[in-house]
Amino acid sequence: MSVITTVEDLRVLAKKRVPRMFYDYADSGSWTESTYRANESDFQKIKLRQRVAVNMENRSTATTMVGVDVKMPVAIAPTGLTGMQHADGEILAARSAERFGIPFTLSTMSICSIEDIAAHTKAPFWFQLYVMRDRDFIERLIDRAKAANCGALVLTLDLQILGQRHKDLKNGLSAPPKPTLSTMLNLLTKPRWCLGMLGTKRRQFGNIVGHVKGVTDMANLGAWTAQQFDPRLNWGDVEWIKKRWGGKLILKGIQDIEDAKLAVDSGADALIVSNHGGRQLDGAESSIRALPAIAEAVGSKIEVHMDGGIRSGQDVLKAWALGARGTYIGRAFLYGLGAMGEAGVDKVLEIIHRELDLTMAFTGHTQLRNVDRSILLPGSF
Repeated sequence: MSVITTVEDLRVLAKKRVPRMFYDYADSGSWTESTYRANESDFQKIKLRQRVAVNMENRSTATTMVGVDVKMPVAIAPTGLTGMQHADGEILAARSAERFGIPFTLSTMSICSIEDIAAHTKAPFWFQLYVMRDRDFIERLIDRAKAANCGALVLTLDLQILGQRHKDLKNGLSAPPKPTLSTMLNLLTKPRWCLGMLGTKRRQFGNIVGHVKGVTDMANLGAWTAQQFDPRLNWGDVEWIKKRWGGKLILKGIQDIEDAKLAVDSGADALIVSNHGGRQLDGAESSIRALPAIAEAVGSKIEVHMDGGIRSGQDVLKAWALGARGTYIGRAFLYGLGAMGEAGVDKVLEIIHRELDLTMAFTGHTQLRNVDRSILLPGSF
């Protein structure tokens, strides 16, 4: 195996090692995938100002996200089916994040459960909540996150209905995979993945199976989830969830200034500028393009974070310069996980941190807190 120096190297390796339906689930968007592509490509259009003859000693990328000390302004994003990229994937990624000193966010639609992560980590992790029609289940889910001492609740607002994701439909996405001929032939080419899955009992949605009345296995889970995402979700529900949770609340899926103002009014601690990785409304603006106006409008009233398209430490620095006080990596850590398991997630975090640190120095700064828009070339953002 050649020397790995970038997140892209890990993506290429993950594509070889992860079954097609799960790789495609991670690395695709909805409809034409135009927003999915723009999330990444719009970062490349933003240019940096190189500065020289500046003392570059004693650099620090440390900051805080919703009051939590972090080694860099990056958290691991909530991603569904993480435990299908690699056996026990959520546990591995959570341990890696804890060692590195950044937050890990567990998805409602994870393979490993809230209790699994709590049993394998010491630092408080964050939990992402999808609102279902079954509000009794949601109340119990929030209570389970409380019992696990989760440090923040990340409430996703942009998945009341599911975007049309063509690759998932064509691949017949399911967890565990259904034994169709094409799936089985593909699995034969992924021996490392298969061996890992044979060594774990975690192969279905751990936060749901066994916790919902009538849902005991994959046969009835599919029907339940298909009807459970709640299209009626509204700001009144946000208020109810905030009260039920009682801790730090982060609202994910904000792309519009008016919604950002409503997020401020809700009393949330932070918002995430996000288009769900281009997996919901195709044709929506990229997250990095939406970020500056939202940060300007509400950044003094609420902590502004962003996700979507981050593949390098340079992307993190650009987002910071445009007003994000935290960023999230989803696909980037999934590439590492799929490629090399826990060591792959470690590698992704090391790569992003090194790129962030060096780029900060080249733009004339040694302390992240002093970085602002002046590091960016006017007219490129």
